[in-house]
Amino acid sequence: MENQLTHEASTFISFQNYEFQDPRSHGYRWVDVRHLRIPAESGGAQELLAALIGHEQFRDDYAGGGVLSAGSRHGPYWLRLGTPDVYEAVSQERSAYVLRGWVNQSGDVPAAVEAVLQQEVFDRLAAADRIYYLSRLGDEAIHDWGRVHEHFHELVLIDRSAGRITKNP
Repeated sequence: MENQLTHEASTFISFQNYEFQDPRSHGYRWVDVRHLRIPAESGGAQELLAALIGHEQFRDDYAGGGVLSAGSRHGPYWLRLGTPDVYEAVSQERSAYVLRGWVNQSGDVPAAVEAVLQQEVFDRLAAADRIYYLSRLGDEAIHDWGRVHEHFHELVLIDRSAGRITKNP
């Protein structure tokens, strides 16, 4: 199914692009949202997760180089260790709680950041049929310099009514 997922759009939200009361509060944080179109006749959630993991858009170490078609890393993890089994199904409440804690780790964010996060992340969480959280990878899965991603969170949203799978670390 990998070749049946089509990259539709991406949105990169860098907290550095917004005015914080304390300039250090942005903490070099960002959200990189990737939308992929799923075929109308797509399989179950595990098949969609496998297709996402196999897709080129998944091969990004989030260290500034972008998608690397021959890449061996995904965020802080070795790509070869990513399987659908390492994703945990979570509720909208749980996923919003995890993200809200990360967003507000240094205090409330400016209204402009909140507005774009609401539109690009939280509204999409509310619309998703299924939400998966990358949670079952241990220390052995962290690649040689992966610990630079101190607060890496990844959610995968399946929204069948929109015909889309979205991931956002």
